[in-house]
Amino acid sequence: MSTTLRDYWDLTKPKVVALIVFTALVGMFLAIPGWPTAAQATTGAVAFIGIWLSAGAAAAINQLLDARIDAQMARTSWRPLVVGKVTPRQVLVFAAALTALSMTILVLWVNVITAVLTFASLIGYAVVYTVYLKRATSQNIVIGGLAGATPPLLGWAAVTGMQGGSDWAYASLLVLIIFVWTPPHFWALAIFRRADYAKAAVPMLPVTHGVAHTRRQILFYSVVLVVVTLLPVALGMSGVFYLGGATVLNLVFLWYAWKMQDPPDEMFNMQMFGYSVVYLMALFAFLLVDHWLLPWL
Repeated sequence: MSTTLRDYWDLTKPKVVALIVFTALVGMFLAIPGWPTAAQATTGAVAFIGIWLSAGAAAAINQLLDARIDAQMARTSWRPLVVGKVTPRQVLVFAAALTALSMTILVLWVNVITAVLTFASLIGYAVVYTVYLKRATSQNIVIGGLAGATPPLLGWAAVTGMQGGSDWAYASLLVLIIFVWTPPHFWALAIFRRADYAKAAVPMLPVTHGVAHTRRQILFYSVVLVVVTLLPVALGMSGVFYLGGATVLNLVFLWYAWKMQDPPDEMFNMQMFGYSVVYLMALFAFLLVDHWLLPWL
């Protein structure tokens, strides 16, 4: 079976990475007062490529290390490594090449701190979460979610170099939003796929503590998420436009979380999972539009 470019593309988990780099892009724009200059736009574009390459490398490493688990789960049994379209050696070389190219781009044409933070995120997801946390604790997605929440920080660092305390404060707030969003987002999927996780001996929360407990945790984190998403307004980072959009998105999210306590059917879990993806993209889009509107309000 010959290897194609599509197989390598699939190794990077393009749909997941698309959401990651979108939040990184928003982080870049939010770090800049008003519209970016030509120099800032160039740096941002280069950083975007570097961050995307690193995220793709992390995804490929994750598939390499999780091949046994992926083969036992319906959701991942089609992946290129599992079905033999690529070899473990090819995946390793591919991931190493993406990582090397990413770090070279970020160090030479962006800044060192972005390269360091990006590499730390790669290690956090591809190694710490995949190798240890995923197999060790039912809180794997909570603790490991920090690595997946860092893209806005990476984008912010790319255009500011994190020179001041306000940079760290505002960028960390964006990270916090994704960090709190991750558990209800992923646990909705985990409930739907709990049989697969049990078969693969992965201690996801629905497997170790049951579906009812997981549903209650989804509701708890959803309430916390609503509070966290209001902090940009409370701290003066965003204004009325973002507040209105976030309020609508949060009301729908809470409705899903409440209905999850007694869902009409199994597919409702996937409906919440799907909405959670739309929610995060829309929330960050509202942050971005509000940021550009502020000077005119």
